[in-house]
Amino acid sequence: MAPGPLQILIVVLLILVVFGASRLPFIAENLAKGINSFKKGLKDDEPAKTLDDNSDKES
Repeated sequence: MAPGPLQILIVVLLILVVFGASRLPFIAENLAKGINSFKKGLKDDEPAKTLDDNSDKES
C-alpha cells in the first residue's frame, strides 16, 4: 500500500518540526552523498569480480 499525499505531507511536517528548516539541507546533502557513495561502491565492485574471474582463467 503506497503512502498518499496527505501522509507524505504529515511526515515532511514532522521532519521539519524535529530537525528544523535550517538543518534539512545538510541532512539531504549527506544523504545524497551516502547514496552516491553506495552506488559507486556497487559499480566498483562489479569490475573487480570480472578481473578476478579473468585472472583465474589465465592460471
